[in-house]
Amino acid sequence: MAVTLTSLTDLAARGFDEIIDVRSPAEYADDHMPGAVSLPVLDDAERARVGTIYKQVAPFDARKAGAALIARNAAHHIETALIDRPGGWRPLLYCWRGGQRSGSFATILGQIGWRVEIVAGGYKSWRRLVLQELVEVPLRAPLVVLDGNTGTAKTELLARLAALGGQVIDLEGLANHRGSLFGGMGGQPSQRMFEGRLACALAALDPARVLVVEAESARIGDLRLPPQLWRAMCAAPRIEITAPRPERAAYLARSYGDLAADPARLAATIERLRLYHPAALIAEWQTLAASGDLQALAEGLTAAHYDPRYTRHRARTAHPRSVLALDSLAPGNLTNAALRLMDMIARMG
Repeated sequence: MAVTLTSLTDLAARGFDEIIDVRSPAEYADDHMPGAVSLPVLDDAERARVGTIYKQVAPFDARKAGAALIARNAAHHIETALIDRPGGWRPLLYCWRGGQRSGSFATILGQIGWRVEIVAGGYKSWRRLVLQELVEVPLRAPLVVLDGNTGTAKTELLARLAALGGQVIDLEGLANHRGSLFGGMGGQPSQRMFEGRLACALAALDPARVLVVEAESARIGDLRLPPQLWRAMCAAPRIEITAPRPERAAYLARSYGDLAADPARLAATIERLRLYHPAALIAEWQTLAASGDLQALAEGLTAAHYDPRYTRHRARTAHPRSVLALDSLAPGNLTNAALRLMDMIARMG
């Protein structure tokens, strides 16, 4: 049976025991439905080989070769990954367009007695819903943007807001990047995967509650924010977090401790600033990095690089904003800051 998805929340609502992506590993790595596991019925090389036969020989020969490969791989999955599934197991399968790959595997699993269904239109139908959410659907909740200079603990405050029951979307978490030159976190998802994660978060919003996101540029690392969301963020009221520069430097030294464990990466990142600052200043920062004095390095970077950039950016915009001034960014003080932030957001909503 084919299941037609009409919204991004359908998957959770239908209560399938498991979602299985039968496409090739490369297709799965680029993007997949939330929670889906990869059980390819054709690997990357097999998919390419069948496609070549289809184009250069004949569709019939391609289907015959593909059927043999799918049967072989299906047997392997049944004997390994699926060996312990019970009789009442109810999986949902999908491939690229909801055609031969998912249909073939579903037929085999159905003959065992499992209550298997496939996604009508496959991944492409899911992707259409993602783009619809990002491009056509107005933002579902009133928006407030959490702003502030580098090192004002915005991301941590956002997490604490969520823990207190606030409605937030952590854009940097979805993008696996902290949003600055030094913010890499070990590899970002593809643009498609980022968009899928974001679209699901947007589709699940409660329209009656304020949504809070952190201020970002139009790109987070290598990933682009959808234009509609970016425009909404540019127009939204803002709460600006302020804190003394020494407090911010201490916070950055704690938060970016992973950089201290990778001196080569830290040095290479500082080198990327050479286009913007005098050689003597770059040398000073490199010395601080080599000595492991991250707090002094963070204070120098915020004073000479990040704060001036934020000031120039704010001069070009006229966001309505409130200010939350914090004297300390020590961990013990951030819970109280989050409570104050919740109160400000409630008054804005």
